[in-house]
Amino acid sequence: MMRASIIGTGSYVPPRVIKNQDLERMVDTSDEWITSRTGIKERRIADHETTNEIATKTAKNALKAAGISPKEIDLIIVGTVTPEMLFPSTACFVQAHIGANRGIPAFDISAACSGFLYALDIADKYIRAGVNKKALVIGVDLFSHIVDWKDRNTCVLFGDGAGAVVLSGEKGKSGILSTHIHADGHYWKMLYTPLCIASSPFHNKPLENSFLRMQGNETFKVAVRTMGEVCQEALDHNGLKVEDVSLLIPHQANMRIIKATAERLGLPEEKIYINLDKYGNTSAGSIPLALDEAVKKGVIKKGDIILFVAFGGGFTWASAVVRW
Repeated sequence: MMRASIIGTGSYVPPRVIKNQDLERMVDTSDEWITSRTGIKERRIADHETTNEIATKTAKNALKAAGISPKEIDLIIVGTVTPEMLFPSTACFVQAHIGANRGIPAFDISAACSGFLYALDIADKYIRAGVNKKALVIGVDLFSHIVDWKDRNTCVLFGDGAGAVVLSGEKGKSGILSTHIHADGHYWKMLYTPLCIASSPFHNKPLENSFLRMQGNETFKVAVRTMGEVCQEALDHNGLKVEDVSLLIPHQANMRIIKATAERLGLPEEKIYINLDKYGNTSAGSIPLALDEAVKKGVIKKGDIILFVAFGGGFTWASAVVRW
């Protein structure tokens, strides 16, 4: 059976580190409050690098790990909600910057923090259908561009970063076993960022700022419930039990959400990969960033069952199961 196998991972974070103590000088907060509520100690912030530049660096790292040429890639999908431009897509810029072939499809997916898994779902289906052979899937977001740095409830949560995987159509038992994506637009007002564009001469609609808005407590409740459900959906679909999972790599949003999701599943803490203490919530970048780090540390072994899960604005939520 043809499966989309992950043959290379890559990631990139900006060099500038912002610690909780730095935020104490910007808003009414404290290291103790941030750590106890979120589990975050520091995050990376892009000074001058753009989404396109960070995505490109991430892509090159993944291609190097896979040991293949950009010319072998025949599909590029980027999950992001912080593109440098409304259009062209970030994926089109990546295509040009890495030297991929002209004419291959390249497009972005907007699913907030679920963006990487949404993109993975699409790439997997293209490969299973035999349409493409090798795909580059990237998750990248620069939330430092859209949070209100005067709002202590949101600015402490996010950081900038990206991760990527190279998928290859391979026969065998390894690869993506299944992906599961969902959305419910009824909840959009709980987590969103308005688009700030210039007014036209045909209406006098006032502009509003384009800062992220979030109803934290309400979002938390839905996130825990849906992440638990979509994890169970993935396990049931593949005839797996929680004990079969070698490692859960969740969206790195908040330590309380991660722990609550794990408790609903009955998954022990030692089987959860967590790095949000170093990077905060990097949105679509968080899962592939954590995956690349786990691979580099040797945490993942051949034959391991890896479970991914994410939740984001929309609301969107998703899961995937991979046999390494």
